[in-house]
Amino acid sequence: MSDTEPRGVKDYADGWITERTGTDVPVFLKAAYIVIALGCILYGIVYMNGETTHDTRGTFVQQFNAVTGNANAFMYVVAALALVFAISLFVFAFRKARED
Repeated sequence: MSDTEPRGVKDYADGWITERTGTDVPVFLKAAYIVIALGCILYGIVYMNGETTHDTRGTFVQQFNAVTGNANAFMYVVAALALVFAISLFVFAFRKARED
C-alpha cells in the first residue's frame, strides 16, 4: 500500500481498480456469475452436435455428424468440468470476505 492511499483501500492495476477491505461481491455480480455460467453450460449441451434443427444448414450438419460421428461422451465430460468450475466460482463469490 502506498503512502497516498487511504487506510482500508487496496489498489490494483496502477489505480484502475480499487477495493475497500472487507467488502463483499455485489449481488448483481453474483447473479451474473450464475446466469452466465449456467447459460454457457446449457448452450454447450444443447448445441454439442451442432445446430441440427436449423432450416437451411441443419441437413448439412446432420450429414456431417453422420460421417464424422459424435463426441457426446467427451462433451458431457467438458460440461461436467464446466459445472465443477461454476460451483467453485459460486462458492468463492458467496463466501464471506475475510480480512488479509
